[in-house]
Amino acid sequence: MRKIDWKGLVDNVGRTLRRKSPEILTGVGIGGMITTTILAVRATPEALRRIEAKKRKERHKKLTVIQTVQATWLCYIPAGVTGTVSVACLVGASVVNGRRNAALATAYSLAENTLRDYRSKVVETIGEKKEEAILDAIDRDRIERNPPPPNGDMPMTEGAVAPVLCMDAMFGRYFYSDVETLKRAMNKLNWQMNNGCEPYISLNEFYMEIGLSTVDVGDDLGWRNDRGLIDLRFSSQLVNGHMPCLVMSHNNPPEYGYSEA
Repeated sequence: MRKIDWKGLVDNVGRTLRRKSPEILTGVGIGGMITTTILAVRATPEALRRIEAKKRKERHKKLTVIQTVQATWLCYIPAGVTGTVSVACLVGASVVNGRRNAALATAYSLAENTLRDYRSKVVETIGEKKEEAILDAIDRDRIERNPPPPNGDMPMTEGAVAPVLCMDAMFGRYFYSDVETLKRAMNKLNWQMNNGCEPYISLNEFYMEIGLSTVDVGDDLGWRNDRGLIDLRFSSQLVNGHMPCLVMSHNNPPEYGYSEA
């Protein structure tokens, strides 16, 4: 009979609990709030009976707030305990998520700085033309790994004069537009950053400007005028060797914390 590795099992369970702790705490908190409501509702009839008994004992038609609390507080102890635990769980989930988001932001910033340094050194070592050739090869691989949908049901940028198939390299989404329309959107948003009320633009604002749907992280990433404006890069590729496709990427990618001075 194979011996069970209890230590390894406990370690795996512990790692899973730590990894899923925000979800677990949130679930417990929500369940506790529901339980609190149920317990409070169930305690109300007994509380009303105690209030009436207190009125008869004190020979008053109406009790003061203090007298009402004295008569009923024991009825609501279970609801109070579950409510307190629920709030603590929800606060704990928020704290854990905050720490993880801070760690992710730090990791993203480090990776972004490393990538910028690496790219500048690549250009310095092999030259801009060879770097462009490498980036074009990467775009070809992107299309091969993620070809456009066969049904051709993709959004189109409003105002495009000669729309062609385009690919958003950042999220692999296909749409129809043209270079001039995309550059016009870029210039408009850059002008807003330099001359508008806010010195920054989010990634989702850029997507909405070119007619694409927003993404989950689109409000967390963006550009700020003192850190570099939107700078689109275009690469002409072929899908299946015959269909032209314009790959849109960023020479200055959106960064995390763009709205912070």
